[in-house]
Amino acid sequence: MHPSRANLINSVVLIVVGLLGAWASSFASPTAFIAPGVGLILLLMNGGMKNDNKIISHVIVLLTLLMTLSLFMPLSKQLQGGMDLGLLRVVVMFLSCVIALVVFIRYFIAQRRAK
Repeated sequence: MHPSRANLINSVVLIVVGLLGAWASSFASPTAFIAPGVGLILLLMNGGMKNDNKIISHVIVLLTLLMTLSLFMPLSKQLQGGMDLGLLRVVVMFLSCVIALVVFIRYFIAQRRAK
C-alpha cells in the first residue's frame, strides 16, 4: 500500500471518529477537536505525500506519531472505565495511526533499499 493511501484512510478515520466522539460528548471540551484537527491537516498534506515530497512525508509521519502517542492516555483511561463506545472510538483511532505508521516505515525502508 502506498503511504498516501494509508495517510488518506488514517486522516478520514481521525476526522470522522473524532467528530463523532466530540458530538457524543456534546462538544464539552476543546480537546475533543484535536484528533479531527490533526486529521484535517494530514488530509490537506496528502497531495504532497502522493507526489513523494520528502519534507511533507516526514511531517506527516511526525504528526501521525504524535497523534498515536497522544491517544495512549485516553486509551488507558477508557480501558479502566470498561467497554463502551468511547473505548471503541479511541481504539479505532489508535489502530488507524499505528497501521499508518507501519505502512510509512515499511515504505521508507523499501525506498532506501531501492537506492
